[in-house]
Amino acid sequence: MNPFSSGTRLRDMIRAIRACKTAAEERGVVRKECAAIRAAINENDHDYRHRNLAKLMFIHMLGYPTHFGQMECLKLIASAGFPEKRIGYLGLMLLLDERQEVLMLVTNSLKQDLNHTNQYIVGLALCALGNICSAEMARDLAPEVERLLQFRDPNIRKKAALCSIRIIKKVPELAENFINPAAALLKEKHHGVLITGVQLCTDLCKISEEALEYFRLKCTEGLVKTLKDLVNSPYAPEYDIAGITDPFLHIRLLKLLRVLGQGDEDASECMNDILAQVATKTESNKNAGNAILYECVATIMSIEDNGGLRVLAINILGRFLSNRDNNIRYVALNMLMRAITVDAQAVQRHRATILECVKDLDASIRKRALELVYVLVNETNVKPLTKELIDYLEVSDEDFKGDLTAKICSLVKKFSPEKIWYIDQMLKVLSEAGNFVKDEVWHAVIVVITNSPDLHGYTVRALYRAIQTSADQESLVRVAVWCIGEYGDMLVNNIGMLDVEDPITVTESDAVDIIEIALKHHTSDLTTKAMALIALLKLSSRFPSCSERIKEIVAQYKGSLVLELQQRSIEMNSIISKHQNIRSTLVERMPTLDLLQWEEQQSGSIPTTTSTSAHASINIPNGVAKPSSAPLVDLLDLNSDDVPAPSSSGGDFLHDLLDVDLSKQSGVNHSPNNGTNALMDLLSIDVLSSPSSNSVQPTSSAGAIDLLDSFATNSPIQENNGPAYPSVVAFESSNLRIGFNFSKLPGNPQTTIIKATFTNLSPSVYTDFIFQAAVPKFLQLHLEPASGNTLPASGNESITQTLRVTNSQHGKKSLVMRIRIAYKMNNKDVLEEGQINNFPQGL
Repeated sequence: MNPFSSGTRLRDMIRAIRACKTAAEERGVVRKECAAIRAAINENDHDYRHRNLAKLMFIHMLGYPTHFGQMECLKLIASAGFPEKRIGYLGLMLLLDERQEVLMLVTNSLKQDLNHTNQYIVGLALCALGNICSAEMARDLAPEVERLLQFRDPNIRKKAALCSIRIIKKVPELAENFINPAAALLKEKHHGVLITGVQLCTDLCKISEEALEYFRLKCTEGLVKTLKDLVNSPYAPEYDIAGITDPFLHIRLLKLLRVLGQGDEDASECMNDILAQVATKTESNKNAGNAILYECVATIMSIEDNGGLRVLAINILGRFLSNRDNNIRYVALNMLMRAITVDAQAVQRHRATILECVKDLDASIRKRALELVYVLVNETNVKPLTKELIDYLEVSDEDFKGDLTAKICSLVKKFSPEKIWYIDQMLKVLSEAGNFVKDEVWHAVIVVITNSPDLHGYTVRALYRAIQTSADQESLVRVAVWCIGEYGDMLVNNIGMLDVEDPITVTESDAVDIIEIALKHHTSDLTTKAMALIALLKLSSRFPSCSERIKEIVAQYKGSLVLELQQRSIEMNSIISKHQNIRSTLVERMPTLDLLQWEEQQSGSIPTTTSTSAHASINIPNGVAKPSSAPLVDLLDLNSDDVPAPSSSGGDFLHDLLDVDLSKQSGVNHSPNNGTNALMDLLSIDVLSSPSSNSVQPTSSAGAIDLLDSFATNSPIQENNGPAYPSVVAFESSNLRIGFNFSKLPGNPQTTIIKATFTNLSPSVYTDFIFQAAVPKFLQLHLEPASGNTLPASGNESITQTLRVTNSQHGKKSLVMRIRIAYKMNNKDVLEEGQINNFPQGL
């Protein structure tokens, strides 16, 4: 016989497929077999139709397409014999689903088989309908299924009940037709029929409010009696599993009682006794018993209030936590998460067991237990629970430390009874898992420290001790560097000693050593090194004897390949060398940071990003909020905190960097900036962006410091009634020149009228010409409309525009402006930027 003829037996085809050594060989065998089956279908081969369909089902299970054999299923279903119908219905369930249009053709055959005299053929039809029934088929065949719920044979009633579940899910409006037949099934003695009847009633209650009320009123007592008989029934071999009579029926009955009792006090009262009996009599040494107990607990937690039952249920969950089976412990933790909202005090009694689950070897149990502990913590138990969690943090797995650290930090912040306890716990966390701490956490620690002036000395000494043993924890190093820079004198002089601490001996050189180690440590990143450089600048003022050594350390980074470190090194070296008269003012103690604003920012009510000149959002490293800049204003990249405007000229670049008022050197008093912004300006990395290469006076690091030299020489110029200010070339590039002419309004020395003249230096015409400017917050700028937007080539004509600038710090601060010019040249967009600092004195 041809091995690929339609008469090939199923076992021979399976043997041939399994003998294939490669996927390609298998595909070849399947392809030949499918070809033979197609040929048999075309020849309308009656003798081997059932065999071909069986082979198609096996090929379908291997993942190959078998749609060409779907009509064969319908032909076999229409056959008279039971064997053919069995194969046909099996193929129907396997090869088709409810979305196939071919399925509409089988409805009539199903209706005939549901009314067949052979109960086995009726069973086949019910089984197929329960698996692939569509909404249209459900409407057509629901009366037959409803009738079969009262069939004489229990197996047919059971299958009809399962089929009814499919029908009411597909067409919920048919649910009312099945309420009475379903209620009748609850009186069955046959467990198979009873369990399907209970499931049908459960689904009816979820779909129909009418069914729910009917079953509550008519069936609750009967269900309670059935469950009581089941609990107290003697040994029945046909239903016994691990010494428990039919645990599956137990669970189905408990689920239906849960649905009936939820939200109804009378029904809940009716089932209290049997639930208590199930909870106390069921053995928990076998898995079947544990399954029943779990459903019993879920039912107790869902029905209306009964304090004694809930305590009993939570105690069962406590026993589950001591079970060696991980699955049982996990479901117990899940249920306790729900129970804590109902009876938190009862759950608290199992706190110690839950804490042990946090240390479990299974990762899913650890995580779930940690979430439960987090919910359990309150003001009264925060200290012991936090201590347990921190103790475990020392020995926990690396992959679990991230979650554990986040939960501990959140608990300490939320329930901290006092600041000293908060600082102690956070320092422990930073020492043990500082590399897993998020940035906003150590930022918050610094905010709390600044708001605790009586603990500054204690904190800096605790950090000094901690960093000796945990120098590889990045977040700890950052907080320590910041605090030593701020409160290094308190560390050296043992200022602010508390009774709970022992004095330590730290010299000025020791404090500098710590910062130098942090600066040069191989694990330190850019943020840590930048903070260390600023801390050294502060210590150069606090420790004059170490000033030269600090200068040498700082100078080592003048040639750093990292621009941020290079710039800071040059600036700070210049401060230490040339500007000692203002250094102490620059590095004064940070003001108290605004704790309320910080908390608002953390809650999301304040934005946490700022715009750069490229219109991109960057995260500020210390999480302090700065408002986003408008497109025009983010020319400057040096935004103030009140309005999106740039920094002023001269010393204000350093003023914005360190948030200190250098005008005190000239005898001018200003209120200090907001404390939170001080922290941002101190810690932010790369906040000062370099201007375009076309700017007249680029903001290089050395240039910014050299501007400090102008503070001693800047003095107000006496105003004249005439034009006493020379014209300047404000901006010049290879393509464009901008000239400024200045004049004053009589009697108004604060206001300067600037006439800007724009000249095209290239041989191409500029179109869509736009001039934009931005100034610091102490200046007010008003731009008049330009004389045109087309700039002729080669300087033939110019565009003029008038600017009015009002200086609120006239005589104290000079004008500064950042400009942006946009135009089109040869249909290409061109953008030029620059910063203007060469305004005449006295404006």
